[in-house]
Amino acid sequence: MGAALERVVLVTGAASGIGAACARRLAAPGTGLLLHTRARAGELDAVAAQCAARGAQCRTVAADLAVAGAGGALVERARAEFGRLDQIVSNAGFAKRAGIGEVPRAELDRALAAMAGALYEMIGAASEALAASPRGAVVAVSSFVAQRFRADANFPTTAAAKAAVEAIAKAAAAELAPRRVTVNCVAPGYTRKDATGHSALGAAAWEKAAADTPLGRIADPDDVAAMVEFLLGPHARHVTGQVIRVDGGLSLG
Repeated sequence: MGAALERVVLVTGAASGIGAACARRLAAPGTGLLLHTRARAGELDAVAAQCAARGAQCRTVAADLAVAGAGGALVERARAEFGRLDQIVSNAGFAKRAGIGEVPRAELDRALAAMAGALYEMIGAASEALAASPRGAVVAVSSFVAQRFRADANFPTTAAAKAAVEAIAKAAAAELAPRRVTVNCVAPGYTRKDATGHSALGAAAWEKAAADTPLGRIADPDDVAAMVEFLLGPHARHVTGQVIRVDGGLSLG
């Protein structure tokens, strides 16, 4: 199966939102997709079916990325299913809006493990496979909350995890650049959720978020997926170590 493929991509958090939009954008004949979710298997199966209809070869896997070793296991699963791994989209994560001291330390630990820890494991496990590919690349999804801090919209545990994601990505970019592997981050602003998706914000907060965004609207997941697609494509082979904001100008103020 692997010999017929032009590339194999692992996408985490692919059951909804940005991850699902990335999977749909990347789906094409000659592409193998290993799509991950933690616990939304039914929704992930629907995304996989949409991707298969576009010609991709799809496999799905469920795993809790907060568990040590889960990130490396996903890489090995991709190589077992397809015989190779060319690119990673590290998207799985969650947002927690709460002040410091309002949630237990365990929630900070879980955020760091599920986002930064999983990325660290995946890059470490995949470095040889990525270096063997002519299009080896990693894109990690960060967030504006790692760069913009306000008392009335504070996400300290998520911010810490996403800041760690950016640091790991930059360290990996420096380490893997001599092997022609690119590693970048995309930092979305407020982004619309799927109809069934859980949100850390209520309706009034979403309205305020749109008003706070200079372009005047909440992003759609596909706005972010378009940048991910570009960073994995042939026109971004000289782009690495960057955090690219897709936030409608939110970071301007």
